[in-house]
Parts: sequence; structure tokens; C-alpha cells
Amino acid sequence: MSTMSRTEEKSTPSRSWPVLLVVVCAQMLIWLDTSVLNVAVTTLADPAGGLGATPAELEWVASAYTLVFAGTLFAGGALADRFGPRTTLLAGLALFGAASAAGAFATSPAWLIVARAFMGAGSALLMPATLSVIVQSTPEEKRTRAIAIWSSSSGLGVAVGPVVGGALLSHFWWGSVFLVNVPIVALCLAGAVAVVPELKNPRRRVLDLPGLALSVLGLGGVVYGIIELGSGRAWYGPHVLLPLLLGGALLTAFVTGQRRSPAPSLDLRLFRQPGFTAGSVVLLIAFMALAGHLFYAAFYLQGPRGLSPADAGTVMIAAAVGIVLGSQASPVMSRLLSARWTVAAGILATAATYVGYLWFDGRTPILTVAALLWVQGFGMGLVGTPVTAAMMREVPPHLAGAGSAVNSVTRQVGGTLGVAVAGSVLSGVYRARMADATLPGGPQGLPPGAEEQARTSAEAARALADSLRLPELAETADRAFLDAMYAATLWTAALALVGFAVSVVGLRVRAARPQNLTQGPEEPREAQDDQVETA
Repeated sequence: MSTMSRTEEKSTPSRSWPVLLVVVCAQMLIWLDTSVLNVAVTTLADPAGGLGATPAELEWVASAYTLVFAGTLFAGGALADRFGPRTTLLAGLALFGAASAAGAFATSPAWLIVARAFMGAGSALLMPATLSVIVQSTPEEKRTRAIAIWSSSSGLGVAVGPVVGGALLSHFWWGSVFLVNVPIVALCLAGAVAVVPELKNPRRRVLDLPGLALSVLGLGGVVYGIIELGSGRAWYGPHVLLPLLLGGALLTAFVTGQRRSPAPSLDLRLFRQPGFTAGSVVLLIAFMALAGHLFYAAFYLQGPRGLSPADAGTVMIAAAVGIVLGSQASPVMSRLLSARWTVAAGILATAATYVGYLWFDGRTPILTVAALLWVQGFGMGLVGTPVTAAMMREVPPHLAGAGSAVNSVTRQVGGTLGVAVAGSVLSGVYRARMADATLPGGPQGLPPGAEEQARTSAEAARALADSLRLPELAETADRAFLDAMYAATLWTAALALVGFAVSVVGLRVRAARPQNLTQGPEEPREAQDDQVETA
């Protein structure tokens, strides 16, 4: 058990709200950075105003963060259980702030990718610590509401990020969208030092360094192969097939090793609980579809729809408002409908919004786009809180960090794979459509090398069209991008429907009382609901 007894927890209820405010601020920082990047992708792709990043490099700017985030979340959970979530929270904030400052002054896509990877490591320390603090320091009768507020932080980050990012890109250089993290980190650090209590666990966990290395390398191989596939390479070529096979083998070795390790990074015993397993799968699928959708939605708003970064950020506030409202409504809906049907309704709503993009073009009214984004956000808000509450209710307090890490890693692995797959579909279909199109360029055609540049990405084609004064080239690129977006939309919608089926079937399972997840005697746990559906 935690060193803070339940009696001590309930004797200091006034401290729970300041603590919650600090951890929500730290959690919001993660989502703020992610949503800012969604607005900045077109600027980063601009050869003049950004870094001239290719689509593959942009995928790695996003994927390096989520890949390291996901791969080191297990270590973050173990560190939170070993040294206490407060110590891990402070370390994560410091690392995230330093990496943000380094990324702001990157002079090449490679530099930015490395900085984003270190930001991911900082986030991996932050996220399990924030949820662990809530689980261990909040009285049980207030815990579900606290988790709902914690989940709402994603909506706040998504709301603030695009607006702040768009404003910064309109007045400053692209690096300002990363530099803005530094003062927020400083504020969170001061708050954490002042109000977050020490919650050290007497059962000190050790780090599983071999398992950590296998998970990072395995995920890296899979993501690299998917991205290479989207670059126009054949699936059976060595650049695609070898990393996919090697990554799969390393992930298999990782899971096998976790079964035998005395101190596993991924405690597989947690998956003995049906509700924990079903919740993990639902989160993985839901965030895989959402991350993939947001990746191409950002390009749509600033590409064929022609919005500035600031205007695109303003439109995406609708999704953020939806997430916040959905997160706050989910506890009430769970009591009325059960968590199972609340989650299922949320995923079905997001699937419907993905399908709606099949009718989008360069003249789609902004109000229509904003309405779908709001519904999408509300649907995702209905998913996160009930699933997280159900999962964490089945985790013993001394493994709160491990359970928080699994809850977080499913979101980040889903996000990593979602961006990689959606980006590959988008890039592959775009290149195919541009290869089939007759590119305008007058009697002499385009200058040498210009055709390949135009087929690299829609952003590169538009920049080329501006420099050559060929508006019809930009129109051709927009048509090719829309075809690519439709293909990616079908993929994300199908994935969301799979998540709907899993939620309906998996979350109806009655969860047995938590089995013994310790190596020795454990103090009796308080009675808890037997139903996964009563999150």
C-alpha cells in the first residue's frame, strides 16, 4: 500500500484540489504540445518559412515523440512506483522543458526529431506520475470525478494548443511553438514543489532495462517499416519488410521476456483482469483512429481549405470543447447507460465524423467542419474517463504507476501507429494520383526535378506552384490530396468501428475480484464494484 493511509487521505481533503490542479496542468502540457504540432506541420514542410521537411520527416517528427513516449512509459511507471510519483513528475517536467527549448532552435528536421524524442521521454515520466498521484492521494469517493477532470485536460490542451500555435506562427518563427512550453513547465514545477505530497511506495520496483530496450526498438522497427511503405516502396522490399519483421520479432521477445522477468516493465499480471484488458484494447484502437484522423485533418484545413495556421487552430477549438464536455458528461452517462454503452456510443460518434470527411472538399463550410470536430471531441470525451476509471479500479495501489503506464502507453502506441499508418496511406495515394496526373507547366513542361518535388507532398507542390506562377498545379495537388484523404478516412472509420465492436463485446464481461498481483502477502483491498459497466 502507499505510505499515505486511507485515513490520512481522508483527513486532508482540502489538499486534493490544489494537487489535482497541478497534475492537470502538467498533463495538459503533453496535449498542448501535440496539438500545437498539428497546426505547425504545414509550416515545417515549407522550404522557405520552415525546415522544408518531407512527409516522411514530418511523420517522424510526430512519431519520434510518441514512439519514445510509448516505449519509455513502462519505465516511467516503474520509476513512479519506486521513487514516488512526485519525484518522477519533477524529473519529467525538467526534461520536457529542456527538450522543448532545444527543439525550438533546431536547424534541420533531424535535429527537431531528436529533440521531439527527448520531449517524449519527459512526457513518459509525466503521464504515469499524474494519474498515480490522483489514484493515491484522492479519496475513493471522489476519484472518478478527479479522473474525469484529469481526462478533460486533454481537451484543454487541444483547445489552447492550436490557438496559441496559430497566433505564434502568425507573428514569430516556427520554433516559438516549442519555446512556449518552457514558461508553462516552470509554472508546473513551482506548483508541484509546493503542493504535491510525497507518496513513496515501500515495495520498491527495479527497472527492466533489457525489456525497455526491446520495446523501444521493436516499436521503432514497426513504425519505420510503415512509414517507408508510405514513401512509395513495395511492401516486400527490404526497406519495408525487414524492419517490420525485425520489429515484430523484438516485440515478441519483449512480451516473452516480461512473463519471466522478476521486475517486468509491462506487468502482464494486470491483464488477468478482463476489464483491464478490454479497456486497454479500446483505448489503443480509439486513439489510433483519432491520431490518424487529426494528422490529415490538419493538412486539409491549411491545404485545400486554405486556412491560415491561426484560423485552423480556431476551428479546432470545437474538438477541444467537445472533449471537455464529453469527459464531464461521461460519469453521468455511465450511471444512466452503463460504461459499456457510454463508451460504445462515443466511439460510434467518432466513426460517423470520420465518414463525414468523404464529402469534404475545398468549399466545405467551416461551420460544418467545426460541427463534426465538436461531435468527434465529445465522442472521445465519453470514451476516456469510463475506460480509465474501470481499468484503474482493478489495479492495486502499490501498482498504480504500472497501471497508469499501461493506460497511457495504449494511447501513445495507438497514436504512434495511427499517425504512421494514416500518413503512409495519405502519402502513398497522393503520390499515385500525382503520378497519374498530367502536371501543368507549359510547352516545355516543369523545370528539371520539379515534377518529383510536386509529387513529394501537396505542400511542396503548392510552394512550387507559387514560385512558377502555376495555380493549376496547386489545383492538381489539392485534388490528389483530397483523394488521399478519402482513402485515409475510410481506414480510420473502419478502425473506429472495430473499436465499437470491442467495447460492446469486451466491456460487458463481469470482472472478477482482482487476483493476487503481488509476489507476497498483500493487505486486504476495500470492496469495489464487480461490474466493469459501473465506471
